[in-house]
Amino acid sequence: MFGLGIVKGLGITLKHFVNTFVDDLKYFPGGSATSQEAFARRQGPGPGPGLFTVEYPEMKLKIPENYRFVPFLVTEYDVPPDATDYVLDEAKAANRCTSCGICAKVCPPQCIWIVRTNDPKTGKPIPQPAEFYIDTDICMNCGYCAEFCPFDAIKMDHDFEIADYNREVDHIHNLERLLKPVSYYAKIRPTWYAQEQEARRREAEEKKRKEEEKKRKLAEKAAAKAAAAKAAGSSQAAAKPAGGKRSPEEIKAQREAMMAKRAAKKAAQESGAAPEAEAKPAKPKRTPEEIKAQREAMMKKRAERQAKADSQSE
Repeated sequence: MFGLGIVKGLGITLKHFVNTFVDDLKYFPGGSATSQEAFARRQGPGPGPGLFTVEYPEMKLKIPENYRFVPFLVTEYDVPPDATDYVLDEAKAANRCTSCGICAKVCPPQCIWIVRTNDPKTGKPIPQPAEFYIDTDICMNCGYCAEFCPFDAIKMDHDFEIADYNREVDHIHNLERLLKPVSYYAKIRPTWYAQEQEARRREAEEKKRKEEEKKRKLAEKAAAKAAAAKAAGSSQAAAKPAGGKRSPEEIKAQREAMMAKRAAKKAAQESGAAPEAEAKPAKPKRTPEEIKAQREAMMKKRAERQAKADSQSE
């Protein structure tokens, strides 16, 4: 019959609607139809009476660990932001972020803005963000910022209940709202946190092992050098005559022998120079007449040589 299918479908809906309230009576008094027991029963594999959808916000599905939403910044200041003894300046100082800007560069929709801190005296940059903003309406929750962060300073959150009527204020998260303690990250992502801690532990152990290996090699090198020096000293001591230091008599005898050798050498040099002086007696000085006669003879000889050369040329 025309319209019979619609009536049957509405009848099924009405049946579940009525059975919902009938089933709710089982949890009264002292219970709740929106408790975890009722939630597990109605969401279980067996056929359950009444509705089988989630009555949000009274009932909520369990969020998977790898679920990702708007990013947040991790700080080592392990105090919840809503605690009475929470100090924002200390949380900022213990922030892991170094304002390197890698997250802003890899962000596909470009929803991250960072302002780096500068030293007021020197003007040099300080590895801390002065301002950090994320526009949640632009963010596509891809997780690239958390994946590429080299300091594990930015992570993906589980908090999806951030709807608000004031888009220009509450939908743009600043540094104060983004900072969350490391204990919060360990709570929402225990597996990832344990893996990161294990990786840090292994890295620290490897660093410690390398330092110890370096110290051991230096100690072995120093020991080998000391052993070589000791061996050289023992060989030099063996080369020296027995008896150790010389006595004063030995030193005096050696000195006298040295002086006698030096005196003999000097005497030999003097005696060798004397005969040579005797073999070559000093020549007497010539008289002016002898010098004049020798000069005239030399001039005459030169004139004869010149005349002979002229006659041969003719």
